[in-house]
Amino acid sequence: MELYKQIIEIVDINVIFCLFPCILTLMLIGFFFKNRDKTKKALNIIRWFIIIYSIITLTHYIFGMIFLSGEYAFLNRATGPYWWAYWFMLICAIVLPFTLLIKKLASKYLYVLFIAIFIKSGFYFERFVIIVTTIHRDYFPKDGTSDWMSYLFYALIAVFLQGFVLAILLLGIVEIIEKSKTLIQKA
Repeated sequence: MELYKQIIEIVDINVIFCLFPCILTLMLIGFFFKNRDKTKKALNIIRWFIIIYSIITLTHYIFGMIFLSGEYAFLNRATGPYWWAYWFMLICAIVLPFTLLIKKLASKYLYVLFIAIFIKSGFYFERFVIIVTTIHRDYFPKDGTSDWMSYLFYALIAVFLQGFVLAILLLGIVEIIEKSKTLIQKA
């Protein structure tokens, strides 16, 4: 189970958190260049990746609730004081990605971008709370200088750069698949 969590964490860091800039890059490439068909195919790959990722995390969550119920405090969270936030995050992470099975919705960049943001809404809310409490803590330096802003800035740049590279790699994969299909058809 621990290996499974590590694999999901690696996929989260290297792919899921980079989907926002990746989809934005594909949207801009499709807008400025003629390769709209290739960017739509790359968006389709992202769509299926999100669906498969959601299936895997759903099975992990259900398995954890059944066999490791002590670690997954479902009833406490689902009926506690912040039940509305928990249900919102649960629906966004489990139900919302399966709307990408509707092909008409999944072919729209903004909808897939919406899903990519809301699939990790709990993580973003958690980071927001950490940043806000860091700003308002009593032992914040008096001179106003802080390293956490530079770390945040560099982390955002790294995520956007990683998303850009992921989009270029996806377009390269689509190009290779199309070239191999034409070579097979000619042979």
